[in-house]
Amino acid sequence: MKCLVTAGPTCENLDEVRRLTNFSTGRLGSELANFMVDRGHEVTLLLGHYATFRSNQRAQRIVAFTSAADLRAHLIALASPSIQAVFHSAAVCDFTFGKVWQRSPDGHLTEVQAGKFSTRHGILLAELTPTPKILGQLRDAYPQARLIGWKYEVDGDRTGALAKATHQLTDCRTDACVVNGRAYGRGFGLVTRAGRFEHLGDAPSLYAALALLAGG
Repeated sequence: MKCLVTAGPTCENLDEVRRLTNFSTGRLGSELANFMVDRGHEVTLLLGHYATFRSNQRAQRIVAFTSAADLRAHLIALASPSIQAVFHSAAVCDFTFGKVWQRSPDGHLTEVQAGKFSTRHGILLAELTPTPKILGQLRDAYPQARLIGWKYEVDGDRTGALAKATHQLTDCRTDACVVNGRAYGRGFGLVTRAGRFEHLGDAPSLYAALALLAGG
């Protein structure tokens, strides 16, 4: 089976020297890719350029990405009927930077542009604009593949986290969603379009369940 795994963080540039990113290390996606390779599958791993987990990568092909737009472009370019499963575990930044404004002492805002914003500008206000939802665009690119998304939630409780996973299945036309994070609690939840829920206590159990779900 040919499959794609995305892993690690995206990043969005504020200027030429600073960026917005998240705490994803890329470990879970990288280990999932290794698990699938060990099962005899052909894996392309799309790995965030700034992922800190780099140990023992065994995917037959590794493609680096930076921003959310860059990751989306790679996923669209790699689309093929031969891809049978896409595991989208990358931690995509929900926001990118818009305009940056300088605030004067009287509260007046003036747009500022620079290769490197200086503290001499004083107080700056930066817009955060939502990035496009990559997962929602993958069904059209991979109409026959098994699509598995992720939901990492920190606010609320397990019931709320699972409800968001269910919404993702409908909104993004995916086959399954993995949910984890503080809101879910220890371990992982695997929710499928068929209404099935399974709790997995650790990462190896999750990898095995995902392989089975994908047909491998």
